[in-house]
Amino acid sequence: MARLLSLNVGVPREVTWNGKIVRTAIWKFPVEKRRMVRKLNVDGDEQADLAGHGGEQRAVFVYQMESYDYWKRFLGRDDFSFGQFGENFTVEGLADDEVCIGDRYRIGDATFEVTQPRVTCYRVGIRMNEPRMPALLVAHHKPGFYFRVLQEGEVGAGDEIVKVADGPEQLTVAHIDALLYLPGHCREDIVRALRIPALSKGWQASFQAILQQGSNGKIDARNPGLANEEQAPAWPGFKRMRVTDIRRESESVTSFLLVSTEGQDLPISQPGQFIVLRLQVDSDKPPILRSYSLSDLPAADHFRISAWECRGRRRWQGAAW
Repeated sequence: MARLLSLNVGVPREVTWNGKIVRTAIWKFPVEKRRMVRKLNVDGDEQADLAGHGGEQRAVFVYQMESYDYWKRFLGRDDFSFGQFGENFTVEGLADDEVCIGDRYRIGDATFEVTQPRVTCYRVGIRMNEPRMPALLVAHHKPGFYFRVLQEGEVGAGDEIVKVADGPEQLTVAHIDALLYLPGHCREDIVRALRIPALSKGWQASFQAILQQGSNGKIDARNPGLANEEQAPAWPGFKRMRVTDIRRESESVTSFLLVSTEGQDLPISQPGQFIVLRLQVDSDKPPILRSYSLSDLPAADHFRISAWECRGRRRWQGAAW
């Protein structure tokens, strides 16, 4: 039986990272008493940047205790506490490969609907003191997910989580996340995803952008505007980019710095935004398309992405995979 183990809230704070001051509310802490969950968040909880976090379709972030146990083993750490991954609800059950977009649940007096996987950004790496974390969450299919609040009400640690409705198309959180971020975009599944009314507008726009992509044999990037659901893409079509630096973060994660070939400043990114890279490696075959979260502080002179290498898969020469 799924259960709410901890209810966590937090407010923005300023932290130093890579010599810069970052404002973030990813530090969440358990509360003992029951709290009211409203359309935009839990009472006492705030977001530092409303363009990239929060909003009606990302009101409550959920992460699972089973994933906690996985990361303890994988990272060899035992210093985790509730709220470690920036989640509002730490739960027992509700695995990413079982919960589907559009599923509905009752917890305490409130009712919720699953809207999208978590969009990882560099802030989770700051909170975890592990710069690989944004890439690892995607690569290991353990992103967590967001709830929309259908009925406001009080919730508290120990509440039973009851499923009240199945989402259409039965596409799991892990499946939807992999469709966007990992190799092997399946057009049929993307079309199915777009038929799910609960899927957030940002993710719908991203999948629509993937379906519309063509090919021109260049290393290009496009930002479909995932983080800010009401904002248009940073530019129409694709823009040529140049790889200026390659940094090995670990045995399995490598970061790449990209700059515009036009010598112009790039748009300042919002937390959680990503770019789609397109690379022509064989003139006789369609180009490769891959989506990567931006993994650095916002900057006008470059984008940085971090790619996870899977042994046995073809690597991107000079770019990423």
